Amino acid sequence: MRVEERLYTLRYKRDEKPHLEIKDQANCAKCYDTYKSPCITVCPANVYSFTEGKIVISYENCLECGACKIVCPFNNIIWRYPRYGLGISLRYG
Repeated sequence: MRVEERLYTLRYKRDEKPHLEIKDQANCAKCYDTYKSPCITVCPANVYSFTEGKIVISYENCLECGACKIVCPFNNIIWRYPRYGLGISLRYG
């Protein structure tokens, strides 16, 4: 099964409060210049994009894998699970 087909089996209940945050956008600019933002590369759901000199987060697409936090060379991503009952749910869990 392709990744796109697997992603289609997931459901997401959007939380009004983002569970992903950037500590300092200046570090993201340095990371983009030095490492080409590994969070963008590693995220399977395209949550991160680099636009107009800063990282933009589409947290409602997050698969809650935590890979972005692990690969961030500046430890610049605040990552929490969404509040209870919100976030991703697996259809064939």
